[in-house]
Amino acid sequence: MTSRIPRDSRLRLVRPRPLAAAPRAMNQRRSRRPAPRPPEGTPAPAELARMARSGLADAARVARWADTELGPGRGSATADGKATLSAATAERAARELGLTPDQVRADWDTARLAGLVEVHGDSARPGWRLRAWDRDDSAVLRGWVALFDAWSLACPEPRDHEPAAVAEVVSAMPQVLSFLQLSAGPVPVEQLLDLLEQRVTELRTARCEIPYGPQPEPQPEPQAEPAPTDAPLAPLLDWALRALASVGALTYGDGQATLTPLGSWAVWVKLEQICVAAQSPAGNIEQAAEDMLRGCAQLRPNAARAEYRAWLAARTVGSAVTELLAAARGEDALLRGLAFEALRVVGAPAEPDVRAVLDEPTLRPYALLWLAEHDGTDPEDAHEVLTREEATWLWVDTAAAVADHGEAPLLVRHLESAVQPTVPMLLDEVRAVGHPRTVQVLVALAAAHPDPALAKAVRRAAFQVHTGGS
Repeated sequence: MTSRIPRDSRLRLVRPRPLAAAPRAMNQRRSRRPAPRPPEGTPAPAELARMARSGLADAARVARWADTELGPGRGSATADGKATLSAATAERAARELGLTPDQVRADWDTARLAGLVEVHGDSARPGWRLRAWDRDDSAVLRGWVALFDAWSLACPEPRDHEPAAVAEVVSAMPQVLSFLQLSAGPVPVEQLLDLLEQRVTELRTARCEIPYGPQPEPQPEPQAEPAPTDAPLAPLLDWALRALASVGALTYGDGQATLTPLGSWAVWVKLEQICVAAQSPAGNIEQAAEDMLRGCAQLRPNAARAEYRAWLAARTVGSAVTELLAAARGEDALLRGLAFEALRVVGAPAEPDVRAVLDEPTLRPYALLWLAEHDGTDPEDAHEVLTREEATWLWVDTAAAVADHGEAPLLVRHLESAVQPTVPMLLDEVRAVGHPRTVQVLVALAAAHPDPALAKAVRRAAFQVHTGGS
């Protein structure tokens, strides 16, 4: 027989990286933005990491204790399954660490906010940052920034204030922090209060809605007490500044506030992230999730993650996760992979929503990989959590992204990431998995592959899927 008989072509067994393949296809020509420099006088990253380690030393100590004493089979960590440390556990930790139970609870909460410890149900486990705490400065700084982002949870909210007023102050504080960062020195609290009042007024004005069309005649109303949101903001500013001081972002006393070096650096980082997004061609920070992901498809991974962070910073976590999952449910497989990359930036707050989509066949493989990496599995090994069918489905989905957005050579190289050792086995399992884009993927692969015999076999498989034959 001739050499045109389809051969049992062996595939090279390599670690599959399906989520990375499609975005790489988009990285053709990019403009390089020079690396921004922090403000003059900002300590070096190693010194900033030393400061962060010092400030979080007590939290890291409690996290290491929890790692040793509260692992699987070693007893309950929480009282209610909601990350609240049980009284018995707090007292035990206090005895062993020479602290008071209140100190243990405070350090436990700080460790959770910094990602040093994670609570799942009634069990605790170390976060990945704890594993890298002594050797990875970037992990330490990310942990501190996570704590900085959660400053409003670090101190109890003041009593007798409406949640709406508290939310307004939390929304306005980034502008106050930016002013502190630009001032580069002590700022009187009275000046910060004026700025806060202006920003809250802007937020209320932007939220005001005037209905269109004829309106009924206004009726006289009895004199009412001032609305809760009209209450003085000074107590809320005091609360916000104390909370930020408790996480090490600023010093507060004698009627003035000053950003610490860590706080100044963190504010600069966040401003820089927003500037990066605002300077992107699509203006990603203002876009809906789908358009934002399309804009990020053109960027290198690090730049894309910066875009994700800036986009997420402008939204509540819940609405952002909902938008990303909605984009992942669309027909564009490239956006599906990018949406889960953005969800990796969200981190732990996205876990319940990601678990909730495990029953959706289109999202299940991506969700399983996300959860495996979230649980501490090395990204290179995360694919092992997938069944053979799920891995094959993901291979087809990624191939669809490459076919739609990439180039022919990349689609050919995508063969190497298949879990099947031979092309005939791959084709059999691809046909059986039932992906809606199977025919298009196989046709594109046949057109791109330089081996005539293999291309013929792939075309035959595409025809059989199309006609429902065998």
